[in-house]
Amino acid sequence: MRLTLVVWRQQGPTAPGKFVTYPANDITPEMSFLEMLDVVNEELIAKGEMPIAFDHDCREGICGSCGVMINGVAHGPMKGTATCQLHMRSFKDGDTIQVEPWRARAFPVIKDLVVDRSAFDRIIASGGFISANTGGAQDANSTLIAKDLVDQSMDAAACIACGACVAACPNASASLFTSAKLSHLALLPQGQPERFRRTLSMVSQMEDEDFGGCTLHGECQEACPKEISIDNIVRMNRDYIRANIAKREEKALAGDA
Repeated sequence: MRLTLVVWRQQGPTAPGKFVTYPANDITPEMSFLEMLDVVNEELIAKGEMPIAFDHDCREGICGSCGVMINGVAHGPMKGTATCQLHMRSFKDGDTIQVEPWRARAFPVIKDLVVDRSAFDRIIASGGFISANTGGAQDANSTLIAKDLVDQSMDAAACIACGACVAACPNASASLFTSAKLSHLALLPQGQPERFRRTLSMVSQMEDEDFGGCTLHGECQEACPKEISIDNIVRMNRDYIRANIAKREEKALAGDA
């Protein structure tokens, strides 16, 4: 296969960027998208040019670091597929492919296709955990949990924090990511003691990171490589309302005391 790549090149966060065209020759249909970029980079290095910077790690759809916009679509044309899992058989010989980084104010470009997604880390650090000291590990069957709740929790926990939901959302909202990280704990007994406090903290941090607001457009779940449902956003919003009501009632009771 012979392809034409139109790639966003930007030397640094404050440097001006532009699209640059590169030929991609001798590409096989069995290659992954990242392997195709490897081939292009090898040719650039051989010519003494700067290779295209892009994030990658596991290349197995687990780490979530490989996300880019491919022809305007987060992770490319295949549904439920991370960029590293996308194979070149999804394209035709002679195609022109445009590749650019996630576009969001909260994800500033570091270089070329690499963006700073540390905002996600700060959202998790604000409350995406269970802090109670539970002692030694209990037997797996000592706390019975309904299978439908376990399935929903596991589906939410499948989020790999790639950022496709933010890149695909017209508002650059991080609500799908945040709600997934909240739901996988909120649906289980272990997550109940801090459920509302966790929701208030993580939603507040999400807003502080300058992500846009969610309008349930739904593009996030379409772009998500793990096909996480926007039902989690509904759950997050409901818990956020309940948490604020509980907080006001606590203040009122404290005032009466």
